[in-house]
Amino acid sequence: MKRIVSLLMALAMMATLFVSTAVAEEPVVLRMATGYNSAKTGMFFSADVAGEGITLADGKTYHTGDLKPTWVVVEELLNVKFEDKYQGNSATKEFDFWKERLEEVDMISGTAAKLSENGEAGDIVNLAEHLDKMPNFKAYLEQSPIVRLSITGNTDTGAIYFSPYFDGVNDIERMPLMRVDWVQKLLDGEGAFAADASNKVAAAVYQPYMPTAGKVEIDVVNLEGTAVEKIAKDYDAAGNIVAKMNAAELDGVAAVNMLREYIDKAYNGYYGTQRSNLFVGQNAAWDVDELVALLRCVVANPQTLNGTDSVQGLFSREDDNNQRRVDMFRFAGVLFGVRGLESRQDFLYVDTDGMLHDARQEVAAYEAMERMNAMAQEGLISKSFLDTSKESTKTMLENDLGFMHYDYNQTQTVYNETALQDGEKYMAVMVPVAKWYDTEEGTYMRFTESWRSVKTDGWGISVKGIAGDEAKLNKALALIDYAFSEEGQILMSYGPDAFIKKNDDGSYVTFNFNGKEMPVIADATYAELWEKASGNYTNYARQFLGSTLSFAKSQAFEYQCTHNVGKEGAGKLSVAIGLGTIKHPELAVTENPWYTSVPTVLPNTKAETDEINALTDLTQKYNAAKGGQNYFVDQIANGYTVEGMLSAEESAKYVEDTMGGFTYLLNKQDAWDRLIVYYENLAK
Repeated sequence: MKRIVSLLMALAMMATLFVSTAVAEEPVVLRMATGYNSAKTGMFFSADVAGEGITLADGKTYHTGDLKPTWVVVEELLNVKFEDKYQGNSATKEFDFWKERLEEVDMISGTAAKLSENGEAGDIVNLAEHLDKMPNFKAYLEQSPIVRLSITGNTDTGAIYFSPYFDGVNDIERMPLMRVDWVQKLLDGEGAFAADASNKVAAAVYQPYMPTAGKVEIDVVNLEGTAVEKIAKDYDAAGNIVAKMNAAELDGVAAVNMLREYIDKAYNGYYGTQRSNLFVGQNAAWDVDELVALLRCVVANPQTLNGTDSVQGLFSREDDNNQRRVDMFRFAGVLFGVRGLESRQDFLYVDTDGMLHDARQEVAAYEAMERMNAMAQEGLISKSFLDTSKESTKTMLENDLGFMHYDYNQTQTVYNETALQDGEKYMAVMVPVAKWYDTEEGTYMRFTESWRSVKTDGWGISVKGIAGDEAKLNKALALIDYAFSEEGQILMSYGPDAFIKKNDDGSYVTFNFNGKEMPVIADATYAELWEKASGNYTNYARQFLGSTLSFAKSQAFEYQCTHNVGKEGAGKLSVAIGLGTIKHPELAVTENPWYTSVPTVLPNTKAETDEINALTDLTQKYNAAKGGQNYFVDQIANGYTVEGMLSAEESAKYVEDTMGGFTYLLNKQDAWDRLIVYYENLAK
């Protein structure tokens, strides 16, 4: 009887499906001004990606103008037809292009600030009014109240004007990366370091940051990665290495031997003959003074390291690209314990008093840049960073020209496969020890502000575009909601099922990633990733699959594409984070406000936003865009050159008074105060 009932139900379902298919509604057209940051990274294939036709790992051939695989699936699932309106710009420029023509598009990329600002003006749909139609998105926000806080555009109404983008969440983002084999070659082994030739160490400019006497106790993870142990930097026994080097005339060989002796004495033999572990081990405890000493050894020993007469110390991924050059001042924040230089919003951070601060108006930020400039004067920062007409750093690693930079682990450790030779190793290393003022007296510890949260851009729905069309609105809402479902998050990270490895029963092959079973990519996908994108996951996903353009991107796909050396370095940092020896901002309103992550957008009123937008110097002179200018970067390369900014104190005051910093911070603080009240009411 049960079999008969089941059969009848199946037949009824088939009949319903037949009828519904026969009278299927025409798909709703959605005009999409959406993408990542270039024509290559839109929803549709550009000519420079597809050419005359490109066959992917799913066995299908795609042509210029075709929808990318991820979005073909979305079209079918939601019964929509996507129309390409994307101009191939960054989020800022894309929104600006359409701002006066919003009736021509239905969904649009923009920065969180621009979408919220124009949402308050009535031009972008308030998603909070439609959460009942978006069960997946609503559940995501309920599980992550700090995310809700980060995207709230108005604390009176609880308005949300954009779908958030997460490039991973609650995890470290940028890391220091070093040529590990060079560190080992210089520091490890019995007896004295010797070389047939070396260069003279440049005249000292950089002065000690760490103490010159006494002891500093540091918590480190043991070499095995199983527990935390406390070690001391003993300056009474060893002195400060920078001070010692500054007082001597050294060549490369003598500098290396001085650093070796310092490590042995300062750490009482803790590192044994593997002194390189001070920098590259699981139990690393290095600080910026020790790094400067190491950099002096590196640039003075090119004959040993790369067989030439020149090697560069610190560099950025592209020394002639401001978008990458700004990583140098971000690194300065990690080295010298300065908050706000890697903020989720502008240069803001929350201090111990619960008040917002702006790094551009903080003396400590400019003092850190002074120290970076001193390093530059000594030749410890690449020549091409100081003079962008020099050779670009795109070839730094493949030509054995550069030692270290601060960047993303997966994309940069790919060079172990594509550029480096056997025995050469470019790896993420531990975050340095610095003095961080999480208390009034400060704490010597490891802390990173480079922590994944809501990104600074997202997608919004145009009020004028949908123009009261309920069908359009519902499909746009359904798109966002699907992206936050379990299936949608996999699609937006991995692309379609054809690119994922399957078991014989059709289920996904999975692996454990951060405590959750996640899909394994297909072998053909992995091969294609290397063939078409040289192992760069994000380039492959965005340019060929159409995934990771927005919404919630899992790092699980990227992790699988990370070179073994990349996994090794990131694994050491992950252990340190898990055991608490690397601290970071929290995606919560914390008891000590200093640890609270600043939201990506603050709910400023239109009047406040207008005042902030009028302060053009703040955005133009502290810009992170490719063709922009940044005073912090300029100071690292050239020192103080701007009239009125001739010292750290004058620089901070110049931003506060002359560039409108006071007005900026006042308006941001008012919004923050309202947001905290809103959060407290939300939590009740």
